[in-house]
Amino acid sequence: MNKLKIVGMAFVFLWFMGGGVMHFISPEFFLAIMPPSLPFHEAAVAISGVFEILGAVGLLFQRTRRMAGIGLFVLTLAVSPANIYMSLNPELFPDVSELALTLRLVIQVLLLACIWWSTTPDTKRE
Repeated sequence: MNKLKIVGMAFVFLWFMGGGVMHFISPEFFLAIMPPSLPFHEAAVAISGVFEILGAVGLLFQRTRRMAGIGLFVLTLAVSPANIYMSLNPELFPDVSELALTLRLVIQVLLLACIWWSTTPDTKRE
């Protein structure tokens, strides 16, 4: 694995390990950004936190890295409604600028690219 991919994977690991832990330290933030139309807010926050932590740990082992990457990619897509909700309802989040809300969506796309790229095995060149 090349050094740049290792840096990308380290970023993904830190992003999800930190985020997953924060689901349990500060669940209020995650509850506040959930669209009201989604059910089971408390359970969804806890479950997504657990899967973020498990995915991050899975990145550490070559044997589970690709599946962890796929899982984190899908999880990131699954939590997209919260980021879209924030962006569409900036008045509900007065402490966050509209620019920051828009940048969250851009960062999410870049995060998806980083997850996919950093956890995809290099093809052998002949």
